[in-house]
Amino acid sequence: MDDVIERAAVRVGGVEIPAAAIAAEVQNHPAPDAATAWAQAAEALVIRQLLLTEADRLRIEPDERCDERGRPLLSDDARIDALLESEVSVPEATEAEARRFFDRHRERFASEALVEAEHILFSASPDDEFSYSLAVGDARMAIRAVQADPASFGELARAKSACPSKEQGGNLGQIGKGQTVAEFETALFALGEGELCPEPVRTRFGVHVIRAGRRAEGRQLPFEAVEATIRDYLEEASTRKAVAQYLSILASQTTIEGVDLPIADGPLVQ
Repeated sequence: MDDVIERAAVRVGGVEIPAAAIAAEVQNHPAPDAATAWAQAAEALVIRQLLLTEADRLRIEPDERCDERGRPLLSDDARIDALLESEVSVPEATEAEARRFFDRHRERFASEALVEAEHILFSASPDDEFSYSLAVGDARMAIRAVQADPASFGELARAKSACPSKEQGGNLGQIGKGQTVAEFETALFALGEGELCPEPVRTRFGVHVIRAGRRAEGRQLPFEAVEATIRDYLEEASTRKAVAQYLSILASQTTIEGVDLPIADGPLVQ
């Protein structure tokens, strides 16, 4: 029997949401399994129906509205937007609130450290134990060669490296946190300026010889530079909380079948 037919009927205040509509909505809710995707799609349509029913009750008519990208909203979406604008009040974040948030989370508002990186890649798959062992041996030989003659790094990279950076003598430019695989990043950021990693670094791409270049430490950004961003963040968080509370009120006044809305567990309006 078709999976859609087996699902429990979903109704909001007596209005049934067709299984076909939920099935169509599933594509907008990627999930680890079909049951979870279905549940998320059903919740989204229940919330939409709750809001449209309330817009009907308050006789809210659609007007010309656009989304954050400047695209005109469809009639029902415009009515929902007008309803939330009318019924959900969110105060503006003050400078004092923004400053308190800044003081509690200063680490979020610092420019990241950057390290110039040079490397030589000996390509091998970790699944091929023999080839990977050979690559480790080649990397050790290259490390010894660079230790004996630091100026030879670029020449070795051009001759031996499997990375396109060999055309620049192995220079990858400045690297920030999160821009490369974890093993490479850990090794690179542990090095001092101009220091060669004394051991080959193993990653899924192969085996690397790594040398750090110039290092630019992260700098704390002043409050004035991030105040507007913090205020926007605080107001967005307040908006989502206020909308969730508003939905909770609507749901408590409506008979909903086939879906348990987790309104208290997190934001429900995308």
